[in-house]
Amino acid sequence: MKIVGVSGTIIGSKTRVVVSTVLDEIVKVDPSIEVKLLDLKEYNVQFCDGRDPSEYNEDTKKVFDIMKSGDVFLMGTPIFNASLSGPLKNLIDLTPVSTFKNKVMGFIATGGTYQHYLVIENQLKPIAGYFRSFVAPSYVYATNDHFNKNNEVVDEEVLERIHNLAKELVFMQKSLKLSE
Repeated sequence: MKIVGVSGTIIGSKTRVVVSTVLDEIVKVDPSIEVKLLDLKEYNVQFCDGRDPSEYNEDTKKVFDIMKSGDVFLMGTPIFNASLSGPLKNLIDLTPVSTFKNKVMGFIATGGTYQHYLVIENQLKPIAGYFRSFVAPSYVYATNDHFNKNNEVVDEEVLERIHNLAKELVFMQKSLKLSE
């Protein structure tokens, strides 16, 4: 089983920190699981414009390959203007619908206000529904208050949500594999 964790932004670091922390927790839950962090900041991903996938640049093709390799997806985004990030939306637009169909998807988000967690409920979960993905009931939302000065998650409730999300993603994927 391979879980791809996406840090869906090209600026800042808090989203990556939370996605990485969930991936680390997944390995603690089940060390046999392969995890891959896809940090969009590390790639020059071109805008989705409908062209044949073979015509995109090498970084975009690498991202295609990473996404195709996933059995489970952990999607992370900062919240800007009450919406998901442009780079994450672009990745979603670039990725074929079949990549996500019947796969488990979990979400994390970071934001400046406590109300922005609603983006997960009102935007990200419906996108997963469109893809016919299985959505983990738990998710993680973190604000600046949940990090220390070294940019580490220190809030106990957020750490508990991270642990719960990791367990759910593993449990759901294993349960789906058993039912096949």
